Formats: sequence, structure tokens, C-alpha cells
Amino acid sequence: MTAPEPRSLRLFVAVDLPDDVRDALSVAVAPLHGSLPMARWIPPESWHVTLKFLGSAPPAVVDEVASAVGEACRGHTAFRARLSGVGAFPSARRARVVWAGVEGRHDELASLARSVDRALEFGFPKEERPFAPHLTLARLKEQARLPDELAALDVTSRPFRVGSVRLYRSHLGKPHATYELLRELRLSD
Repeated sequence: MTAPEPRSLRLFVAVDLPDDVRDALSVAVAPLHGSLPMARWIPPESWHVTLKFLGSAPPAVVDEVASAVGEACRGHTAFRARLSGVGAFPSARRARVVWAGVEGRHDELASLARSVDRALEFGFPKEERPFAPHLTLARLKEQARLPDELAALDVTSRPFRVGSVRLYRSHLGKPHATYELLRELRLSD
């Protein structure tokens, strides 16, 4: 007997990091885990740069979403990005989310995120907040001041190629969510 088809899938579109960049970041931040004891650190294998969070969607729209994202990707050429510092949302004094920043020349990530957002307007609300390219390192249950040694950490990475985006399904669970790759969609070369 097969499992019934789920009623909805929790979806998002993201850019992944190369393994060596992820590994170097993991080594850089690991000694500082103790400086935020109330933090829930995201495992390195789950780090990604979210371009668009879709939330719950019926399984029947996955192909349409992938097609729309693929069309948005074809309007962009591959580019280079790099990790560029550590910060917190909403601020370093009132941290709830600790992140590593990601930057690229001419704001290519922001442009790509806007294209993906426009492509998905057929069934998903337009993003109202400005795009801030980052990957989440940790979440805090209560606001806290970001320790100086974490805020000052140099996590600048080598430039890496962004040549595709991925459509993921998120499976909520303990101790953390896991992600299932549904599609990889290439940018133009």
C-alpha cells in the first residue's frame, strides 16, 4: 500500500553554496556556537540563500512553479557571488536570526530574486520586503545582543559560481527542517 499524496507541500526557491564554501563557513562559525547558548544552529547541510519562500502549495502546481522559475532563470546569465560577513535580523542588538551575508557584483542575486518573484505572481503573493541575500546560521528563541566576536567574524569566501537555482520542499521536524530537492533550474550561460 502506498502513502496517500500530501494535500500541500511547503516550497521555496533557493541558491545553494558549493561544498568547500559551506565547509569553510562551518569551520569559521563552529567555535562561536557557545557565545549564543540560546541559539538553535542550523546544520551546514541546510544552508542556502532563499530567493522566494512559497509556503504551502498543492502538489499539482510543482510543474507549473518549476516551469515559471525556469523561465525566470533563462533571463539571467550565471554570475559569481561570495559570502561577506555576519549579521542579525532585526539588528545586532536585538538578534533573532544570525546570518551570513552573500554579495555579488551588480546585485545579481536581488535581480534574480525579483525575477523569480514576478514569475510566481500567478499563485503566490509578491514579496513586500526588500531582498537581503543571506543564509541563516542560527535562530534565537528570544532576542539577544549579537556577541562582538561573532559580529566581527570574517567569513568572506572565495567567489563562487551561481549557475542554477533549486526548487525545494521543506519537511518540518525536530530537531530541524529537512529539505527535499524537487528541481534544479539552470541560468543561461
